[in-house]
Amino acid sequence: MTTATPDYIPGLQGVVAAETRLSSVDGQLGELIIAGFPLEEIAENATFEEMTYLLWYDTLPDRQQLADFRARLAAYRALPGHTLDLLRAAAEQQADFMDALRMAASTISLRTPDEPDDEYRDALALVARFPLIVAAYWRLVNKQEPLPPRTDLSHAANYLYLLNGTEPGVEQTRALETYLNTVVDHGLNASTFTARVIISTQSDMVSAVAGAVGALKGPLHGGAPGPALDMVFEIGDAANTEPYIRAKLERGERLMGFGHRVYKVRDPRADVLGRAAEILYQTGGDSKLYALARHVEQVAVALLEEYKPGRNLQTNVEFYTALLLHGLGLPTALFSPTFAISRVVGWIAHAFEQQAAGRIIRPQSVYTGTRNRRWVPLERR
Repeated sequence: MTTATPDYIPGLQGVVAAETRLSSVDGQLGELIIAGFPLEEIAENATFEEMTYLLWYDTLPDRQQLADFRARLAAYRALPGHTLDLLRAAAEQQADFMDALRMAASTISLRTPDEPDDEYRDALALVARFPLIVAAYWRLVNKQEPLPPRTDLSHAANYLYLLNGTEPGVEQTRALETYLNTVVDHGLNASTFTARVIISTQSDMVSAVAGAVGALKGPLHGGAPGPALDMVFEIGDAANTEPYIRAKLERGERLMGFGHRVYKVRDPRADVLGRAAEILYQTGGDSKLYALARHVEQVAVALLEEYKPGRNLQTNVEFYTALLLHGLGLPTALFSPTFAISRVVGWIAHAFEQQAAGRIIRPQSVYTGTRNRRWVPLERR
């Protein structure tokens, strides 16, 4: 009796590998649901601490629960000496920012004697320290000493403060919180799947997250929002927009910030971040840049329909991520690490789900190699 060969599906496209209550992505409808809430409902209203609580505990916290949770997070808001030593060494070598984050994340396994005893220790420490790691490395690379964290600021505000030592305004904090909420989870993407695979072996949370960072570094997954804004800078003036974009499309080049593998209509995250960017630039910032970016978006969408009719290539999350983070004063090098500061919460939530499922993720493979080979001693080869 022969055993049937399992179907090979490249990239596991369309294969359902997990059940989750965390997010639902519908590319045909352009819909993203986060823990039961439409993205548009939750992203613009919740603090990032509320979003984290929601994903981990499946409910919004009341006032006391939120205060307690913020205090638990803040208790881990400091980088141990061994983590700073590693970041200093990485800065001397000018290591890639995502490499520095991955290496530093691994040091979170090392506990310090004064840490509180909390069953969620690794999860809390990872979320609390990711902004510290990114900000400390940014400052070290730029020949500045890392700043001590402030426990009186929110998660988002503390990150902005740690970058430049200036306490952000309400508008800046809200803009960053909206961004962090928008990208916190997005189905079973490559980095999330990586985290679930690692934790399914009964490995630890830090290992799962470090692996996820490694997956996010790859350009086919995390991508780089920077090029979307670079195109706007290169265009420079509204009059240059159409000839510039036409030339790119004539050469067969991709327009960064447009089109998405999953969304066949407009990316709902682009709508949320577009509104956040509009509010941010209205309250301060380069209004001319914002106006130019909106013009570039309109022309690009129209020309994409002209050159690629029927494909409905709309603005994606990268376009407004770049515009929003630039408006917050973040350099391009920090775009992907800042994404990780948000997505670590989603990775951990998925890891909790996988731990509860209690089953190792172990897909099959199809052998395509040679059979019936015979050993030839070395002297006869």
